[in-house]
Amino acid sequence: MSGVTFDTLKFSRKLREGGFTEQQAEALSEAQKEALSESLETSLASRTDIFRIEAEIKLIKWMIGATFAAVMAVLVRLFMGHVA
Repeated sequence: MSGVTFDTLKFSRKLREGGFTEQQAEALSEAQKEALSESLETSLASRTDIFRIEAEIKLIKWMIGATFAAVMAVLVRLFMGHVA
């Protein structure tokens, strides 16, 4: 889903170079890959999330516009009532 990749082989090699056994390095690499994947899934917005928020913003814009028009109509009516 995301454009972020995690090179488990490179990570595993670095761990082995640092003194980890092959089994430890592979286990840590897989655990790290899963943790990153879960983190990205919960923190990145999907297209559906973005479309939903855009729709909400459009609705709010229309509501603000309608409210502004109603307030202006009341103000004009009040102002015109006092002038005449």
